[in-house]
Amino acid sequence: MATKAQKQEVFNELVEVLNNSEAVYLTNYKGMSVADISNLRKEFRNSGVTYKVYKNTIVRKAMESVGGYEPILESLQEQTAYAFFAGDNSKPAKVLKDFLKKGDKPAFNGAIVDGALYGADKLDALASMKSKDEVLGDIVGLLLSPIQTVIGGLQSQGSTIAGAIKQIAEKEN
Repeated sequence: MATKAQKQEVFNELVEVLNNSEAVYLTNYKGMSVADISNLRKEFRNSGVTYKVYKNTIVRKAMESVGGYEPILESLQEQTAYAFFAGDNSKPAKVLKDFLKKGDKPAFNGAIVDGALYGADKLDALASMKSKDEVLGDIVGLLLSPIQTVIGGLQSQGSTIAGAIKQIAEKEN
């Protein structure tokens, strides 16, 4: 049994991880072999995702302490492992979805991404989400598109007018 000091250390670690994470994914690893859990942990680690098992009561206290995780607290049940990530918030979903192609475990219990709750049925939606950089790139592209259209139109009009003037000048000679 862990001492009070060890529990406090785990709690402090969790608070720090939660403060630095933009997404938290919950999975139920019940029925998985140690080898499968190790393989999943390795795949998450290779993608830059932290995947750990904590006691639900400590996670609940840490989430309540940090705030903003209230919507997912009811999902903290059974044998839960947690994937924490900051950056491309769809990355944990992509790793989990690829892993689930090989079997039916772990069960996806839900996620909280940038404060929004995604239920257990939203794994495909999460995996297909664009990263923030991709969304910003799309926005910049949309903003630049009208300008490029105007510039292209001006350039083609200018060359058409110049061509017309040249043809008129040649006809007069």
